Amino acid sequence: MRSQPYRSPSTGRHVRAVLFDTFGTVVDWRTGVAREVAAFAAERGQEVDAEAFADQWRALYQPALEAIRTGSREFATLDTLHRENLDQVLRRHGFHPERLDAGALEKLNKSWHRLPPWPDSVEGLAAIRRRYIVGPLSNGNTSLLLDMARNAGLPWDVIIGSDMTRTYKPLPQAYLRTAEFLDLHPGEVMLAAAHNSDLHAARTAGLATAFIARPTEYGPGQTADLAPESDWDLAVSSIPELADRLGA
Repeated sequence: MRSQPYRSPSTGRHVRAVLFDTFGTVVDWRTGVAREVAAFAAERGQEVDAEAFADQWRALYQPALEAIRTGSREFATLDTLHRENLDQVLRRHGFHPERLDAGALEKLNKSWHRLPPWPDSVEGLAAIRRRYIVGPLSNGNTSLLLDMARNAGLPWDVIIGSDMTRTYKPLPQAYLRTAEFLDLHPGEVMLAAAHNSDLHAARTAGLATAFIARPTEYGPGQTADLAPESDWDLAVSSIPELADRLGA
């Protein structure tokens, strides 16, 4: 075990907190959402391509965030945006949300709160937590991330949701305000993520970076983020491997 925490080559500082992108990096959103969509449809006697539904719902995520990032809309939580987007996807698949029970729609919307972890996530996070502060650095709101952690057994030390930073990645303040809440220099914070674009933004904001490969996040036909696309501080295939590289 290292006598000192990992020193980031890019920031020149010892890392004190390892924060994780969550959707796709720590939890398997596609499997979790598709499972609940399939159950929702079956209860109503309808068939649906649940994985396509999940993909389409996720595809509306960035456009919804962009309206807030550009200032054309005031801040709204990810739960609110998911709920608005849900109606669009339901209509594409032959459902009429205005005829459906509001409670059932809210339950389906909160499928994002109940996503399963990747098989290596809990073990790897627990190992890293022995030497570093661990938590999410996610566009999820606090209640979503809290429910997700309790459901999946994620051993976070701290949860700082986007409703606390009041901004969304990849804007610099999403990373910088999180570091400020922890009273850390940005260079003492490492973002671990499966998405190269997230890591680019984090590095620009002054954070250390680690790429974790999740080649099936979007299913077997995934074509993006299969490998690191820059000289990130670390590049690994699992969270336990990241723990090993960090000396945890």
